Amino acid sequence: MPYKGTENFSHKQSERLGVLVTNLGTPDAPTTPALRRYLGEFLWDPRVVEVPRPIWWLVLHGIILRIRPKRSAEAYASVWDKDGSPLLIHTANQAEGIRKALQARYGNDVVVGFAMRYGNPSIPRVLDEMQEQGVRKLLVLPLYPQYSASTTASTFDAIAGDFTKRRWLPDFRFVSHYHDFPPYIEAMAKHIESHWAEHGRKQKLILSYHGVPLKYLQRGDPYHCECHKTSRLLAERLALKPEEYMTTFQSRFGREEWLQPYTDETLKSLPGKGVKSIDVFCPGFSSDCLETIEEINEENREYFMEAGGEGFAYIPCLNATQGHIDALVQLVEDNLQGWAAPESRPEVLEQRAALASERKQATWPGRDDL
Repeated sequence: MPYKGTENFSHKQSERLGVLVTNLGTPDAPTTPALRRYLGEFLWDPRVVEVPRPIWWLVLHGIILRIRPKRSAEAYASVWDKDGSPLLIHTANQAEGIRKALQARYGNDVVVGFAMRYGNPSIPRVLDEMQEQGVRKLLVLPLYPQYSASTTASTFDAIAGDFTKRRWLPDFRFVSHYHDFPPYIEAMAKHIESHWAEHGRKQKLILSYHGVPLKYLQRGDPYHCECHKTSRLLAERLALKPEEYMTTFQSRFGREEWLQPYTDETLKSLPGKGVKSIDVFCPGFSSDCLETIEEINEENREYFMEAGGEGFAYIPCLNATQGHIDALVQLVEDNLQGWAAPESRPEVLEQRAALASERKQATWPGRDDL
């Protein structure tokens, strides 16, 4: 089979630097058929569900994809925007913010795109577009602050799988995590402080992360540890005492044990322990999505209030706030060291022009017309 190349390729094409921002994905529409396609792709990934394929195929196609798509479509419909899913909108805005900042520094030699691990825009499609634009050095930034094999490594699998089909591979770098990156911690802290300044502060801050099966931790996945480190660094920055915050895990699926404590069970129990008001923030989600808007701010809010809670505040994700964009741009620039051509920087261009002028006047005194 011939390897994929670029149509009408020219060896004279200028080489460019590419940054590919990725996120988990979203269905194309809040409908049962769209959810069936999306969940079929997502749940079939062996990184997501580590069950022998023959057994899992029967469970997935015989049970899950017959029942879950309709229920999930109803949930997506409750959060869907006229421009699409919140995750898609926020990821597009984040990529655009990064693009504007990088092009202001390096000019049009930098191409920034975004893709979804599952669904659209797909990774192969966006890589095609970037290759056609002459991207010969590629940095991939999955928007998962904490590394997990089920998210970060799955994205790497998709990139690597695509590369096996290409004729000409770019130089390649991959950001595997940024759970303790100081600008990320600072962006979250300022975001939370801004919310408190406007809405007041509750008794306890709940930091809810997406869960994974406990067996992944036992097999060496660092996700659990990185979540707790993020929480600790954030709490230290906010000057919180141990009793003033808590780390929990949400979105469990199936019957096996997942990382604990579970967010839903925790929120049901807190009012009985005297915690009547809480703020909830999700440090592992770069963008608001179904799991934050519907699961946390609707479903879990209801659990807490029905259990006797008196005050519940959901603090939105960082999304495309300026503090978040600034942190992501710094993360990208740190990982572009040695790649970003210094001659593209405006300040370097000014320096070169000044030096050229000095040399000219030193060589031909009094000649201003050259």
